[in-house]
Amino acid sequence: MTRNPLLRLVFSHLKPYTGQAIAVVIFQFAATIASLYLPRLNADIIDNGVAKGDTGYIWTYGGIMLAVSASQVVSQVCAVYFGARLAMGFGRDVRQHIFDRALAFSTRELNRFGAPSLLTRNTNDVQQVQMVVLMTCILILGAPITMVGGVYMALRTNVSLSWLIAAAVGALAIIAAVVLSRMGPLFSAMQTRTDTINRVLREHISGIRVVRAFVREDYEAERFGQANRELTDTGLKVGRLMMTLFPLVMIVLNLSNVGVMWFGASQIDSGAMQVGQLTAFISYIMQILMSVMMATMMLVMVPRAAVCARRIMEVLDTESTVEPPDHPVQPSGRGEVELRQVGFRYPGAEEALLSDIDFTLSPGQVTAVIGATGSGKTTLINLIPRLFDVSSGQVRLDGVDLRQLDPDLLWSKIGLVPQKPYLFSGTVASNLRYGQPEASDEDLWRALEVAQAKDFVSELPEGLQAPIAQGGSNVSGGQRQRLSIARALVKRPEVYIFDDSFSALDVATDARLRAALVEETRQSSVLIVAQRVSTIRQADQILVLEAGRIVGQGRHDELLESCQTYREIVESQLSAEEMVA
Repeated sequence: MTRNPLLRLVFSHLKPYTGQAIAVVIFQFAATIASLYLPRLNADIIDNGVAKGDTGYIWTYGGIMLAVSASQVVSQVCAVYFGARLAMGFGRDVRQHIFDRALAFSTRELNRFGAPSLLTRNTNDVQQVQMVVLMTCILILGAPITMVGGVYMALRTNVSLSWLIAAAVGALAIIAAVVLSRMGPLFSAMQTRTDTINRVLREHISGIRVVRAFVREDYEAERFGQANRELTDTGLKVGRLMMTLFPLVMIVLNLSNVGVMWFGASQIDSGAMQVGQLTAFISYIMQILMSVMMATMMLVMVPRAAVCARRIMEVLDTESTVEPPDHPVQPSGRGEVELRQVGFRYPGAEEALLSDIDFTLSPGQVTAVIGATGSGKTTLINLIPRLFDVSSGQVRLDGVDLRQLDPDLLWSKIGLVPQKPYLFSGTVASNLRYGQPEASDEDLWRALEVAQAKDFVSELPEGLQAPIAQGGSNVSGGQRQRLSIARALVKRPEVYIFDDSFSALDVATDARLRAALVEETRQSSVLIVAQRVSTIRQADQILVLEAGRIVGQGRHDELLESCQTYREIVESQLSAEEMVA
């Protein structure tokens, strides 16, 4: 298999369209042969019909010429039709392939590429490659046939003028080589700067509240303006190169035309050449040079498409570090999670973020994790749904290492409420059914009631069908959290993970929600990460994290006596009476 990323990408996705590709080649070949035959017919009409005054000959060969023209038109239309279907199908498949690969990525790969870059690769980059495929099908496939056939027909018409063809083609080749050698780096820079402008725009839109709160509109406008200017400047440099390319090509075409007429006129004068032959030769040299110009236009597009293909193949060639097992194991149990001597280190980090983590989540028990910012709480809980793989030790579900479980099975057993709750565009009902599409309306209302979200949803005019904007931007932070909790409850998993999922709730709502959760999650393992001691003080076991290690483990009263770190956290939040209440 070729190492060229553009060819690799194209050939790896064209197999389903072999029939359409063959049809494109056949119709392009037929259209090109017809176009090459037309100048010959025109020459015969001029030399044998017009020059001799033979009206019958003109009508006969004129009819043949019309039939050949009609066949050329039909063949070209068919070639464009199949070529367009092939190119659109190719683009659809590549976009789907990128999307599927991104879905399989672990958090490590997603962080490596970044959301703006993945968006650009799945839209703009695919579009550039798709355009090259389309242009190849509708224009470029006929160019080699036209060049070879045109040269053959021109030589048959007049050999003595053939040096004009060689000179013109050579001049075009030199011009194209010089211009294209400078375009490749510019196209690479354009795609990188497109990533940058997408990133800046995405950050501005996502963080618009922060921008306005800190009155940083002017600063963000300057950031976007700088990225926009850099992309524009690069585009202008490309435009200037193309601006010089096409006038030079037209100069060569026109000089070739003048040369044929100049030298052909002398041959007509001497009787070595007929007028019809001269017009045919002019047509052939124009066809040859136009095919070279089309190939040059294609070559202008290829460097950018090659850059885009390389970026696409980077995604498609990247394997997720969280690989599914070859022979998945089926666990038997009810959601017991064990972490044994777990350690985790981010790639390139000098020190491990987590070390010697040992604890068990048992069904019917609530385990809480507390610790200072940066102690590794979120990283720890990301190991349980296998968003990352551990660097050392094991995470087990019902006695089976997570690396031996089918990822879909693992995720079906876990209900995760992330630290930053995210809602999808749609309705309240579509978001709640995200993990359980078959859930009834009664199930949804029950989950909303437990999550303390029933009141505000029932007040909405559309109720469960109330619209939700992308990211849940049309509801408050506390409402997003409660809807995210309800979404996890609808799923009814064996393991619940709440990553600081009560931070946007007031104390009274927090207390009601935790009380309602007790009954709802009685048969499941529950892991809660929280900053407020009041949220976790009734937990069956509390883990105290400090610098990636467990420095305390037990119930609230036990940790007050045995763990200085926990006592300091409690003292910073509760009064002396509340500590022992």
